Amino acid sequence: MHHLRLGVNIDHVATVRNARGGAYPDPLRAAKLAEEAGADGITAHLREDRRHISDADIEGLMEVLSVPLNFEMAATEEMQKIALRHRPHAVCIVPEKREERTTEGGLEVAREENKLAHFIAPLREAGCRVSIFIAADRRQIEAAHRIGAEVIELHTGAYCDAHAEGRFDERDAELERLREMAALGHSLGLEVHAGHGLTYETVSPVAAFPEVRELNIGHFLIGEAIFLGLQPAIAEMRRLMDAARPGA
Repeated sequence: MHHLRLGVNIDHVATVRNARGGAYPDPLRAAKLAEEAGADGITAHLREDRRHISDADIEGLMEVLSVPLNFEMAATEEMQKIALRHRPHAVCIVPEKREERTTEGGLEVAREENKLAHFIAPLREAGCRVSIFIAADRRQIEAAHRIGAEVIELHTGAYCDAHAEGRFDERDAELERLREMAALGHSLGLEVHAGHGLTYETVSPVAAFPEVRELNIGHFLIGEAIFLGLQPAIAEMRRLMDAARPGA
């Protein structure tokens, strides 16, 4: 089994910074600490409203990182231009408005197939690995494959919410759906990632799926860092991920 990569999302360091409008805490410093703590990549979502990560953050990350940057963005012309200017290692297309989402919360690919195929083609030509953030849903996975995405990131939010709220039957059903759809994505030749809402309590079953190559975890780690510090928070997540993958 492959080494399971951990992508650490630093968006919410910027959320805290922006609450005061100053320069502190610095997401770039968080990114460097995450690298040292064993992150295999850094994820940052440049939103249309710039509510956390800023354009200057993306520029800074491209300069200082020695691990790959996974640039999360909406499928807009503005974001495409920024991605083509910086050419990050990976670009993950995420929904930003409610109408762009499937009921399960990932990107609505099946209904927007033609538009998205045209949108991602120049990104692929520029050498970015294009990932699509989608629900564990057969229609969406097959559509992501048809439009030429190389990677899918399965949305683990419904599974994590069900666990947090004590709806264990629903949690187990969602986990089974994630398991089946990870296998489906892999069988189509897609690289399978997963993320959204993962915590120490919920990470292990997802990390155990043999087809999953990368987990992207952000909000929980930044929250945990308030209590533990960023490096110990990440190190514990790494430990749990490794323990779930014997022989990886």
